[in-house]
Amino acid sequence: MENNQPYKSEKKLVAGILGIVIGSLGIHKFYLGYKKEGIIQIILTLITFGFAGIIGFIEGIIYIIKTDKEFDQTYVENKKGWF
Repeated sequence: MENNQPYKSEKKLVAGILGIVIGSLGIHKFYLGYKKEGIIQIILTLITFGFAGIIGFIEGIIYIIKTDKEFDQTYVENKKGWF
């Protein structure tokens, strides 16, 4: 018997947009509940004078292009903090 339950990726689009627009501040990490990773992102951005902001930009794109199922499995169920 197959479970056809829809995935709950309501945070996917918002997290993706936050990552793309203001990913250097780690806001997308905080939005997904990754407090430690968000703080690390802010520190990296400060240390690299903003260049680490590319991490948030890339993650935002990754969030958006993943299917709802992949997003849920990776970031909601498995709590993967980076990429």
